[in-house]
Amino acid sequence: MGAMPYDLSGQCAFVSGASSGLGRRFALVLAQAGAKVAIAARRADRLRELRREIEGFDGRAIPIALDVQDAASVREAVAQAETELGAITILVNNAGIAIPKPFLETEEADWDAIVGTNLKGAWLLAKEVANHMARLGHGGSIINVASIISDRVIGHNAVYGAAKAGIVHLTRAMANELARHQIRVNAISPGYITTEMTQGFIESGEAENIRKRIPLRRLGAPEDLDGALLLLASEASSFMTGSVITVDGGQSVNPL
Repeated sequence: MGAMPYDLSGQCAFVSGASSGLGRRFALVLAQAGAKVAIAARRADRLRELRREIEGFDGRAIPIALDVQDAASVREAVAQAETELGAITILVNNAGIAIPKPFLETEEADWDAIVGTNLKGAWLLAKEVANHMARLGHGGSIINVASIISDRVIGHNAVYGAAKAGIVHLTRAMANELARHQIRVNAISPGYITTEMTQGFIESGEAENIRKRIPLRRLGAPEDLDGALLLLASEASSFMTGSVITVDGGQSVNPL
């Protein structure tokens, strides 16, 4: 048996939320696999740093300013990516935020920001890219980033969990409707991963309690998602759509 087809040469990927954390890692991994990458986020300065790193190993990347909650910004970003890099064949819907608060202290502005970024933003970007894929007739792979919080409850994250549960349903509904265009839609559902978003939680000391509830007895690192990302982005997953791959060290199967 030959090597699995993880080579992404000739592919064009679009990664939202690419300025830090998982998005940054996703962009690097896709570029290392041979894809040209549109790296999109609101923080343009950090995108330029990422572009230099990708160009350092002879990869190709372009930074794009993007507000995923704004339809006009999404349209402009996708158009720019396709003008400069070619037709998008891989979308990683990664942009997301969390505002941990007790449910009774949650404000309407919190709801709007969390749902707007995590769910509305994913919908807007996926719809725009999928329309391009369908019109051009080349198919593609859309990878949404969910969370184990989509079907498990943790304190002070009701709105974030609701948004991520929406991502899981959106993934399955999109997979069903877009299959006729040869567009595959899947999701990665991470557990506790050490990123800038989780740094405050880790420094609080609560991380040790979480580790004890993870069968593999450690928190995840961004590189722990590399395998799932490359599988879903490549032809290795050509018969997969509507799947949610959980990468959590076994936390979601830990006995209650």
